[in-house]
Amino acid sequence: MTPGRLDELFDIGIDEVSWRKQHRYLTLVCDHQRRRVVWGTEGAGEKAGDAFFKELGAERSQAIRAISMDMGPGYAKSAREHAPQAMLCIDSYHVVALATKALDEVRRDYWNELRSLGDQRAAKRFKDARWALLKNPENLTAKQAVTHRKLKRAGGAVWLAYTLKQALRSIFTAGLDLDDVTVLIDRFISRATRSRLAPFVRLAQTIKKHREGILAAVRLGITQGRTEALNNKVRLITRRAYGFHSAKAALALVLLTCGPITLTLPHELHLHP
Repeated sequence: MTPGRLDELFDIGIDEVSWRKQHRYLTLVCDHQRRRVVWGTEGAGEKAGDAFFKELGAERSQAIRAISMDMGPGYAKSAREHAPQAMLCIDSYHVVALATKALDEVRRDYWNELRSLGDQRAAKRFKDARWALLKNPENLTAKQAVTHRKLKRAGGAVWLAYTLKQALRSIFTAGLDLDDVTVLIDRFISRATRSRLAPFVRLAQTIKKHREGILAAVRLGITQGRTEALNNKVRLITRRAYGFHSAKAALALVLLTCGPITLTLPHELHLHP
């Protein structure tokens, strides 16, 4: 479903958002220039991506410069097939989110190890340390900061996982140019691979696979931030509606609210300039 013209699309973002339970998704395409949702359909993945490029047409697909997305294979496969000239930009937020997930996996494995050894008191104390590890240092409460210092003194696999996550996060801070990010990304891949922590070894492989897309996002200054912000509006719409009965109804309200549609009220039709 398209709310209007799809011409002059140069930098776009593709993402899916849940509109109802049981894995019911909408695929939304955001125009980074207009800051609007310009297209949407029911479903997610490669099939939804193919539907967008089919409606856009081959000529206009060739004009797209960059496409921001997460690291899912579906949209990437569709984009490479229909718009091979476009740079696929992997948002840094999703990269750091994977590192946070890997850290939590290491923490959970260590917690289960403590429980299996019968040290229930230590396991309980360590479970309470979850947010001291997952939150950014500047956002820690006083109690969490104390726990954070204890974890640092203890060292081990959990603290190594934390330092790896923070190292990856620092790569995407403002002020670093493309050359700096390139060197730091390669160093992180090497360090994570040698860490012998299975979640971070997998993360290093994932980053290596999407390395060009991550660097393209840094070079072009394109992120999924605007797309994610629109997704939050979509979730608010679906909550306020108390559940749509069809994807078309949900998509219609999304495009009316977040799309490039200008409504003229009846009384405005008779106004003279």
